[in-house]
Amino acid sequence: MINYPLAESTWDEKETEALQEVIQSGFFTMGVRVAEFERQFAQYVGSQYAVMVNSGSSANLLAVAALFYRSENPLQAGDEVIVPAVSWSTSYFPLSQYGLKLKFVDIDLQTLNYDMEALEAAISDNTRMILVVNLLGNPNQFDRLQTLVQGRDITLMEDNCESMGATFQGKQAGTFGVMGTFSTFFSHHISTMEGGLVVTDDEELYHLMLSLRTHGWTRNLPQENRLCEKSDNAFEESFRFILPGYNLRPLEMSGALGIHQLQKLPGLVEMRRKNAAKFQELFTDHPLFLIQQEVGQSSWFGFSLIMRPGSELSREQVLARLSEHKVDSRPIVAGNFAKNEVIKHLDHTIPGELENADYLDKNGFFLGNHHIDVAQKLEAIHQLF
Repeated sequence: MINYPLAESTWDEKETEALQEVIQSGFFTMGVRVAEFERQFAQYVGSQYAVMVNSGSSANLLAVAALFYRSENPLQAGDEVIVPAVSWSTSYFPLSQYGLKLKFVDIDLQTLNYDMEALEAAISDNTRMILVVNLLGNPNQFDRLQTLVQGRDITLMEDNCESMGATFQGKQAGTFGVMGTFSTFFSHHISTMEGGLVVTDDEELYHLMLSLRTHGWTRNLPQENRLCEKSDNAFEESFRFILPGYNLRPLEMSGALGIHQLQKLPGLVEMRRKNAAKFQELFTDHPLFLIQQEVGQSSWFGFSLIMRPGSELSREQVLARLSEHKVDSRPIVAGNFAKNEVIKHLDHTIPGELENADYLDKNGFFLGNHHIDVAQKLEAIHQLF
C-alpha cells in the first residue's frame, strides 16, 4: 500500500500561533496582517502592488473587473478574449460574467500551456486580451507571447493560481501580464486556508482593486489616489461608493498565515523541484506515459501523466491500480473545458480543432506533489507500471 495523498499541510506551530494571536486580538476581518502579507508578497514576486482576496477565483474576478474601469482603453462587453482550452472554471467565468467573448485555443500536449502556433493563428483584429494560464506550475513561453502582442492593442493577463514560485528567464510567473493572480488554497504551494492575490505594477489598477474588493467604496483608498478626490471627513468617506464592487475581503487570519507561509515558500518550491527531478528521472520516455515538459523553472504544482497513443493499459486500468494502492489522482485541471455543459452559457467561439485538449481530457490525469521528500513514493508508483 503506497498511500500517496494529493496534498498535505505545510503548517507547523508558527501557523497555529499566528491564528491564536488573531483570536486573542479580537479583530478578525481584513486588517494590518493582511496589509503586511500584501507588502511582503509584492516584494517577493517583484511587483509594485499586491491585493489579497478570499480566493484565487475572486482574484480572477477582481482583476477582470478592474480592467473594465481603468481610464484608458478599458475592456468592454463583447470584446474578444483568447483563452486556453484547459484551465479551471473560474479562469473563464469572470470573463463571461463581464460579457466578454471567449475564443478557445488548443494547448500543447508537452507543456500543457498554449499551443503557440494555434494561439498565433487565433489572434484577430478583434482580440483585446489574452488570458495566459500557467498550468500545474509551468510558465508559458513569455518571450514568444510578448513577440505575438508587440505593437498590438492586446492586454496580457496571467492566471498564475497553480504556479506560485515558477520563473521564466529569472522573472516570477504572474508578473509578465498587466496583472497576475495567485491562489493560497490548501492544496497549493502555500496555504492560508482560503485566499488569493492579484499583483500589478499599475497604480490605477491597484486603486481600482482596492475599491472593488470592498463594496466599491472609497474607505480603503489612499488619500491621494487615481480614482477620486477624498475628503478629510472620515465619516462622509466611510460609506461613499464609487464603483459597483463586491465583498472579496480576506480574513485577518489568512493574512497572518500568509506571512509565515511566505517565509517558507522558497524551501517549499525547492523541495517540489527535487521531487520533480525524481519524477522526471523515473517517467521521462516511459512506454505508457507522456509527462509535462518544463518551460523555464516550473514550481511543479503536480505531476501530469498522459497515456501514450497505443499504450498497453487504458487510463481506467491505470487509475484503478492507483486507487488500489491509495494513490490520489485527479483530471488535469478541468480537462478540455469546452466539453462541459456550462459552455452553453458562455459567449464563445472555437476557431480550430481542440485536438490536444480532447486527447488530454480522455487520457490524462495528475498526481500531487509535496513539500516533503516523496522519492520513495514515486519509485513505488513507478514499480506499479
